[in-house]
Amino acid sequence: MVSWDRSVDLLIVGSGGGGMVAALTALDSGLEPLVLEKQDLIGGSTGMSGGMVWLPDNPLMKAAGIPDSHADGMAYFEDVVGDIGEASSYARREMFLTAGNEMIDFLVRRGVRLVRCPGWSDYYPNHKGGNAAGRAVEGVPYDAAALGAWSDRVQPSMGKNYGFVIKTNELRAVQYFNRSPRAFATAMRVFLRTRAARLRRREMLTNGASLIGQMLKAMLDQRPEPPIWTGAALDDLLVEDGRVVGARVARGGSTVNIQAREGVLLAAGGFSRNADMRRRYSGRQPNDGQWSIANAGDTGEALRTAMALGAKTDLLDEAWWLPMVFLADPGAASLGSGRQRPGAIYVDGSGKRFCNESNSYVEVGKAMYAAKAVPCWQVFDQGYVGRYVSGANPFKKRGISQALIEQGAVKRAVTVGELARQIDVPPQALAQTIERFNGFAADGLDPDFGRGQSAYNICLGDPGYKPNAALGPLNRPPFYATRVFPADVGTCGGVITNEHAQVIDESDRVIEGLYATGNITATVMGRKYLGAGGSIANTMIFGYVAARHAATNSRVR
Repeated sequence: MVSWDRSVDLLIVGSGGGGMVAALTALDSGLEPLVLEKQDLIGGSTGMSGGMVWLPDNPLMKAAGIPDSHADGMAYFEDVVGDIGEASSYARREMFLTAGNEMIDFLVRRGVRLVRCPGWSDYYPNHKGGNAAGRAVEGVPYDAAALGAWSDRVQPSMGKNYGFVIKTNELRAVQYFNRSPRAFATAMRVFLRTRAARLRRREMLTNGASLIGQMLKAMLDQRPEPPIWTGAALDDLLVEDGRVVGARVARGGSTVNIQAREGVLLAAGGFSRNADMRRRYSGRQPNDGQWSIANAGDTGEALRTAMALGAKTDLLDEAWWLPMVFLADPGAASLGSGRQRPGAIYVDGSGKRFCNESNSYVEVGKAMYAAKAVPCWQVFDQGYVGRYVSGANPFKKRGISQALIEQGAVKRAVTVGELARQIDVPPQALAQTIERFNGFAADGLDPDFGRGQSAYNICLGDPGYKPNAALGPLNRPPFYATRVFPADVGTCGGVITNEHAQVIDESDRVIEGLYATGNITATVMGRKYLGAGGSIANTMIFGYVAARHAATNSRVR
């Protein structure tokens, strides 16, 4: 028998969106949770992210009168994800949609303030059940001072990089502040909000940090000291008579045994930062995680522990891909958005386009691997540079520094042929590719790949560019090229769970007492990313489901 140092009802490994909503749900259900976070700051990948939560027919859509339905959500899953096995079974999709609505209502009741992200289209809006109006929600800018002693314990979110108090849905407009009156108005609102926060000396949490911070505040409203341990890493799961009954945890240089009376929830993320696991499982998308920009704690120990117990797995070769331009100079930061803007294309080693560059980041990353274009080249012209190239602060145009040219990080040439020779692609092929693309751009249509022909392509394009916000010619010398790599923000394959977030073993039986959610699992979205905030929705919804199921089982016993 194990000697227990601490006993709780639900032990939660990981303090991202899934872990935090599970802890809140457990508290609300009368259970005693404990969240373990191996890093010093809470929030995990969710805290670092844009913090959107994607959910069809969600309560905020209904309140705004936005047409959508449960049936449309299911049709969208069926048409886009298709049949990829147990990870996205009918039962799990049904639970995602129904429990997702309950979860949003629950968070709002607990004081979490959310707003719609209007206009941020589904990533496949032209498919059956797709929605162009926007199915995502995000947290409002939130004053960190409300968290008291915990005000500096939340992972900084992506907004920190820009220096503005900015919601994620505002970012796409701010980057085009000089391209349309509406975008300018949004930029001014962000600027004034940021200025007001600085004058008041307030640290405002936005994006994923807002989501985590608000859930933390809901805990603090119930407990003066929230049930969270930082600097606490899972060492092993403890099993008695085939049931997971607790865990051995490393904390402060020693180990403690924590009993979990109703179960252990693994919400610890994937293995993006584990080079050995990436190499072993990457399959036809070979990589070792060297380009990952995922949470530094995304190292896979919790997943390996579950696999050692015989947990069934799937989709281990898959990730939330994000094509990235890795340039140290902040003046070239906006080059990474080139695939969505007029005046830039992606080409492979043969000098040819291979995908719709403006499609979802996951889709484009997968296309890079399928075309063996790793890395590929982003080719653009002086028109693109003049319109868009800026640093982290979108209000300051900087252009491309001479240092990047001299270092070879960005290639520049007066002619397309000269540029082709610099990047070692056939000059005639690149010239033909650009000539063909320029003809498409003049008409505003792309018959090869359909770029600019979906609401998603348009919503992230240039609102001031005609006739197509995502499509423009490369016809102003000099011409430029820079390498693009298939980075990722997290793996999305792992253990198989049922609709109650219970982990399944290789014999298709439930591993009693073990739940999992988020990137440690094989996602309900399979090999697709359905909309902005899909991964956060996946972890939060099944975290909510796990805690609710544990509470129900507790009452039954």
